[in-house]
This record gives sequence, C-alpha cells and structure tokens, in this order.
Amino acid sequence: MSEVFTLETMIDIKDALAQTSQMVGISLFWAIMGGIPLGLILYLTSSLYFNPSKVAYNISSLIVSIIRSIPFVILLVLLLPLTRLITGSTIGSLAASVPLSVASIAFIARLAENSFQNVEKGVIEAALASGAGNLSIIKDVLVTEALPSLVNDITVTAISLIGYSAMAGIVGGGGIGDLAIRFGYYRYQTGVMLLTVFILVVLVQLIQWFGDLLVRKLSHK
Repeated sequence: MSEVFTLETMIDIKDALAQTSQMVGISLFWAIMGGIPLGLILYLTSSLYFNPSKVAYNISSLIVSIIRSIPFVILLVLLLPLTRLITGSTIGSLAASVPLSVASIAFIARLAENSFQNVEKGVIEAALASGAGNLSIIKDVLVTEALPSLVNDITVTAISLIGYSAMAGIVGGGGIGDLAIRFGYYRYQTGVMLLTVFILVVLVQLIQWFGDLLVRKLSHK
C-alpha cells in the first residue's frame, strides 16, 4: 500500500484524470451536438405527425444500429484511419476521443429517439390543432417536453463514456481506467488499483447525482 501515496503515483493519477476528462468531455460534446439531432431525425422520419420517410428512417436507423453492434474495442481499431485523418495521430487521449465520439453519437441517438417517442401524443396533437408549424412544434413542444428525459440520456451516456474510456489504453489514450488496469494487472499494485477504482466510483456517482438533480428541476417546471 506504500506505493499509493507517493508523489509519482499522485502525478500519474492527476494526469489520468485530465486524460479521462478530455476524452469524456470531447466525446460528450459531440454526442450532444450530433446524437440528439440524429435521434430527432429518427423520430421525425418515423412519426405520422410530421413528414415520415421510410427510406430516410431506414438508412439512419441502419447506420446507428451498425455502429452500436460493433464492440467498442473493434470500433476503436476500425476507425484508426479516420482518427489519423482528424487528429494527425492514432495515439493519445485526443485520438481516442474520435472513436469515443462516434460510439457515443450512435448510443445517444437511439436513447434520444425513445425520449421523443415518449412525449405525450395529446400535447403534439393539441399543438397541431392550434395551427402551430412543424418547426414551432419541434422547438416549443417536442424538445421542451422531452428535455428531462434527454438530460437523463446525456447522464447515461457520460457514465458509459467513462467505462469506454478505460479501453483507450489500447491506443495510448491513458485515463483513470487505463491506469487501474496497468497498475492492478501488469504491476500488481493493488493499492493503486483500488484507489483508481474508488475515484471512478466517486466520479460516476457525482455525474449521476448532478444528472438526477437537473432532471428533477426540469421536471418540476
């Protein structure tokens, strides 16, 4: 256990925390910017209230399903050419953010589609009956009503990303999960591994608590 409180270990943990924050932060940003609009497209192209398009839905749904079907560790390797094209490298936490972003976009898109589907049909029908346009219904009714559920989707995605980021060590991405594996499995330093696991547990609990708090506040509006 003496290895836990050394200066070198503390520096390793600080660096790993920064790497995890970078990977999760970048990936979550693109999940929100790309995945939620994609989930909205999936809903709109399949909803009878708007202009459903079976072709558009099937294409977008197939893309999402294919990405979600691929185990992350394989997706990480498959996307190496794209990673190199975007970041100029295939090594490091920035490079690991590319496959993490792709996986998280597909992951949250399906969650967001379900959130939009769960919006009360009566609310949409009332907005249509009042003569509101599609854009107004999407912005003022659909997104507003689904917002608490969308925040919950983002929380679930952020927690999943922390788990996925543990595999970033394959491309030298580092992070807390990778640190736990390296110290616990390769160096047999159980104390350091337990400390990193504890940090991961606290991190996940904090994200879940903050997400639940936001959902409660939005639900009571």
